[in-house]
Amino acid sequence: MQLRKLREAAGLTQRELGNRIGVSGQAVAQWETGVKRPSVENLTKLADVLETSTDAILGRNTA
Repeated sequence: MQLRKLREAAGLTQRELGNRIGVSGQAVAQWETGVKRPSVENLTKLADVLETSTDAILGRNTA
């Protein structure tokens, strides 16, 4: 998952990203470390906030 890289490129902390999608910064940290995976709903919200695709967040090659 490319979430951390994308979040940092957007200049957001885990807490800031969490606040924008309605989850805790701890939840974002767990997604970034692979402890848990975001729901489809949260994955879509992440893509909207980070202005990218869900495939990019998941590290899927879309070429």
